[in-house]
Amino acid sequence: MTPNNILVANIGSTSFKFRLIEMPSERVLAKGGVERIGSTESTYKYQVGNDAEQKGVAALPDHGAAISLVEKALGGFSGLAAVGFKPVMARGISGTQVLAEPVLRAMEEINTLLPAHNPPYVAAVRSFHKSHPSLPCIGTFETAFYDDVPPENIRYPVPREWETKYGIRRYGFHGASHRFVSQRCAELRGTNKLRVISCHLGGSSSIAAVRDGKAIDSSWGMTPQSGLPQNNRVGDFDVFALIYLARDLGLGIDAVEKALTSQSGLKGLSGLATGDVRDILDAAANGSADAQIALDVFVGAIRKYIGQFLVELNGADVLIFTAGIAENNPVLREKICADLDFCGLELDHEANERVRADEAVISTPRSKIEVRVIPTNEEIIIARNAWAKLSTLN
Repeated sequence: MTPNNILVANIGSTSFKFRLIEMPSERVLAKGGVERIGSTESTYKYQVGNDAEQKGVAALPDHGAAISLVEKALGGFSGLAAVGFKPVMARGISGTQVLAEPVLRAMEEINTLLPAHNPPYVAAVRSFHKSHPSLPCIGTFETAFYDDVPPENIRYPVPREWETKYGIRRYGFHGASHRFVSQRCAELRGTNKLRVISCHLGGSSSIAAVRDGKAIDSSWGMTPQSGLPQNNRVGDFDVFALIYLARDLGLGIDAVEKALTSQSGLKGLSGLATGDVRDILDAAANGSADAQIALDVFVGAIRKYIGQFLVELNGADVLIFTAGIAENNPVLREKICADLDFCGLELDHEANERVRADEAVISTPRSKIEVRVIPTNEEIIIARNAWAKLSTLN
């Protein structure tokens, strides 16, 4: 029997989350993950079928050890057709690709742009190559959803050679998430002829403008350090402020890079030890002015991009909230949707307050812009693309 299961692997610098999906039925057979890889007390949990969830602690020095643990939990990888990944970006490569060495090297070429993303992904894929050399590793790059964005929305006003020779331009990420919720919205509405503004708000956040199922713009710049304020990453930032800090004030490029990629964003704004919105909301409720400012800056940045995309799309048919913050936080959804009556958006406050991580309409029937909460499912997009790619390899 030909294997027909796709193991979708979501790789972090110290984590490995997975979902085992039977194709083409798209039935989830198992799910779980490993945290704190590299520690003597790595934690894991997984559930296979309807069995009870298993949890534990183990010493897992690297992603290879985590993969071995997952393989044992699943009773082996013999039923796998492929492993599906959602790598962020590679130099000169996008779409859905077999993650062979040339592709991995193209990812490594831009490690400076994605220091928290590309190295662990490359390491994990190479671990699969080493332990299971005949198992295809297939990745859909996060940039793929934006491959058809118009040139005027990807070019920076810099010397032309910087784009053509060095690839300096705007890209886009969270592609699997924005693609899924856009497709799901089309299913729910019975048409993909829609102007959609998709708000993926989570540990990292972004907004996409989508027309007729295709992305036309994004809040991202060239890297995941851009756009909206992230959990602990800066978001949009004046490049000459970086030069001033690093050169004139003597902080040095390494210290500034570390601050912008791990000590900034909501964490930096709030002054807390974490950029988790739940902690920031609690701190603001307890009187922290800095925590309240962090929330206000975050909401303001989101509204700025919504306003921009309303202009670009000539209005909107649907505003979508997805990912952890957006799916579970009615307070922020309310703030984001406040005072948008000029464009006919009318939030149903009671419906908004009820919804937590459920698929729902939270606008009134009178609203000219429908507001929906659609829980994202990036894994199913990765599984579908990996399954489709396999058919081209045979």
